Amino acid sequence: MRIRHLLTLVLTVTAMPVVTAYGAEAAPRRPNIVLIVADDLGYRDIGAFGQDKIRTPNIDRLAGEGVRLTAHYSGNTVCAPSRNVLLSGLHPGHTFIRDNKQAPQYARVTHEGQYPVPPGHLQLPLTLKRLDYATGGFGKWGLGPWNSTGNPNEQGMDRFYGYICQAVAHNYYPSYLWDNGKQVPLNNPEPDRKPRLADGADPSDPRSYEPFVGGTDYAPDRIAEQALAFVREHKDQPFFLYYPTVVPHLGYQVPPDSLKEYEGKFPEEPYPGSGQYVPDRTPRATYAAMITRMDREVGRIVSLIRELGLDDHTIFIFTSDNGAPGGIPTSYFNSGGIFRGGKGSIYDGGFRVPTIVRWNGRIKPGASSDRVTGFEDWLPTLVELVGDPSATPANLDGISFAPTLLGESQEQRPFLYREFPARGGAQFVRSGDWKLIRHLGGPNAKTREFVGGGVARHPPGALDPELRAVEGDFELFDLATDPSEQHNVALDHPDIVARLAKLLDEQHAPSNVFPLAIDEKGN
Repeated sequence: MRIRHLLTLVLTVTAMPVVTAYGAEAAPRRPNIVLIVADDLGYRDIGAFGQDKIRTPNIDRLAGEGVRLTAHYSGNTVCAPSRNVLLSGLHPGHTFIRDNKQAPQYARVTHEGQYPVPPGHLQLPLTLKRLDYATGGFGKWGLGPWNSTGNPNEQGMDRFYGYICQAVAHNYYPSYLWDNGKQVPLNNPEPDRKPRLADGADPSDPRSYEPFVGGTDYAPDRIAEQALAFVREHKDQPFFLYYPTVVPHLGYQVPPDSLKEYEGKFPEEPYPGSGQYVPDRTPRATYAAMITRMDREVGRIVSLIRELGLDDHTIFIFTSDNGAPGGIPTSYFNSGGIFRGGKGSIYDGGFRVPTIVRWNGRIKPGASSDRVTGFEDWLPTLVELVGDPSATPANLDGISFAPTLLGESQEQRPFLYREFPARGGAQFVRSGDWKLIRHLGGPNAKTREFVGGGVARHPPGALDPELRAVEGDFELFDLATDPSEQHNVALDHPDIVARLAKLLDEQHAPSNVFPLAIDEKGN
């Protein structure tokens, strides 16, 4: 308790003083917060976390001037539920959004938008707004369309510019973006909803890809300009800049000036397109160029804040919403590093994300921390860092790790819980170096909703083969000796399985919208 009080005192005393018109100092100004969230960026996709083929000098500089969090877990293994954890301070067993799901009752009107969160759910922006922060979001929302309770303005964002819908964000040259509740047209044609190479087209011929070039307005560039304008507009007051960029999510698209840096440097395997994702003749070069261009925008934000004299009074956070998906470029760049699985997986490759925090003069440069932390922890952490821990909402799952960031000793997190209802359904809990996974079903399993109070075991062969689970529902890994989750030791440690399985039962609150359930098709 003494350390926590001392920390609050230090933060308050060292905050930026505000001078009144008469020369007297007013109450200290709270630090600005810049929270940058990449989209599907793998653990090893930036230089500071081991990438050696893709240039990320600005992000790497942030790492050198701050702290790398090497055991940070995203909120979930896919986009919308991960963002829900980040902005609510709740883990996936308690959040409202637990999977990606369109909202048909709203889509009939707007033709876009994910299932919306209820009023008052996203306590991170709502709390900072109550602390007199100017709040702005620039990039991808995915937590409810404008005509719903999940729209950004209703959830604490003074300004939002970008994609309201994740499905629209699959194309980097959309015909419009959203500026609060208003559509802003771009100089791009309406994207093809099912882009494919023409029958008989030569996949190695650049002319085969001309129909998919898009227009002239690259959406990430437009979004970045609005983010910079937000910083300029609010330079004289504390601001929260939430920057959930769409990069480097599929489909892979980048302007020619960025592509030329990497084109021809890697062996390529053309991507033919699938779903709403456009074909790409050079997916590896495009992927690398997208990340380097994103790095450029990070550098522009940092440079502007320095130019405005706000560098010592701004907390920078860089992270990703989940792990990288499998595919032609990510496998080549070893995006997941040593971690098993990727986006959509219950293994660490779906959750472990590269994370950097920089606060000049407050956080020791060049540091790293292997303390287990998660997206739900940002709300209490940031509220403590800005000097008002008493403003932290009640009943959160997040635990402040402000002392860790500032070099103080701190107890380890008791446990970290995750669940994902899709692909048969699964949960995991990490406690210390032990990680217990429970797979809830597969294509041959009978209908059953998980309601806690015991563990059902499936007959041999009932589990989804892609999950590669052995010995029934459970996999237990010792991450200290097996960070790649290759050796299930559940049978060797029944006491640990029983203890952690109890946490799995306790941490799941049933959801009528996103039940952790399985049906005969494994959905």
